[in-house]
Amino acid sequence: MIEIVNLQKSFGKIHVLDNINLSIEDGDIYGLVGKSGAGKSTLLRCINGLESYDSGSLKIDGFEVKNHSDKEIREFRKNIGMIFQHFSLVQRKTVYENVALPMECWGYKKDIIDKRVKELLEIVEIEDKIKGKPRALSGGQKQRVAIARAISLNPKILLCDEATSALDPKTTKSILSLLREINEKLGITIVVVTHQMSVVRQICTKVSILEKGEIAAKGNVEDIFLNQPQSLKNLLGEEDDEILPSIGKNIRLIYSKTDISESRSIISSIARKLNIDFSIVWGKMEKYRDDVLGSIVINTEEKNEKLITNYLTDIGVQWEVINNEQ
Repeated sequence: MIEIVNLQKSFGKIHVLDNINLSIEDGDIYGLVGKSGAGKSTLLRCINGLESYDSGSLKIDGFEVKNHSDKEIREFRKNIGMIFQHFSLVQRKTVYENVALPMECWGYKKDIIDKRVKELLEIVEIEDKIKGKPRALSGGQKQRVAIARAISLNPKILLCDEATSALDPKTTKSILSLLREINEKLGITIVVVTHQMSVVRQICTKVSILEKGEIAAKGNVEDIFLNQPQSLKNLLGEEDDEILPSIGKNIRLIYSKTDISESRSIISSIARKLNIDFSIVWGKMEKYRDDVLGSIVINTEEKNEKLITNYLTDIGVQWEVINNEQ
């Protein structure tokens, strides 16, 4: 388990991380999201000991990641794998040699290395490229090699720093599916740094949203998207923009997977029971791992706002009044 308490980190007079508090449980796929400069990559580097921190506590399975000898830190990092946006493969080495590199550095025997490399290449489904070099691989194939290398020492934790940002959407989806499979089959805890909300939706179980070095919101992914904190709206930006009427009131209804099948009856019951008119102007459904969340925006006259929102509250449907700022 990763336990972070009151973590502080500055570069000169600039506070990069301010009073960070979060817990990452064994087996989580935990997202750290935020805009550029929010502090998420610095936090990741503190977790693996590449960056020190000024104060507070950061413990991994009870081990405080600070003020240790080089040997102790080296042993500690053996349990942490890491993959990067640009793969960081050794261009002159083959796929086999890239995956074998960490084990060679730790003095593993050749027969053990050989067996492990071939096992890993099967797991990441790239065993046919075993003799190839990185320049002959696609971006997705390079990242699969990087993942195999990162888990070669059987780490407890895998850190992913914008690992899919350089990939196209289809390849991103396949890499995320692979990471989820590794999490489930090998029991590796995964921490994902990203600014892509599609990554959070597809793979993460929990998430923290960072703003200016602080955690602005955290919790289960489904709860965060249901509750729509301001930090999430700030982060989504144009991704979640929609054109809405500038006249009247726009009300968003948000559905979890438990009541999404009832959305049609809820909409019709508003008109029937309240005897008012409204228009459906926008709607969508999105998948979050194995769950589905949906939202519908209706527009009505201002005089009907309280009637509708009170009714939605009474029947237990989450809602918010939104404005078209365009």
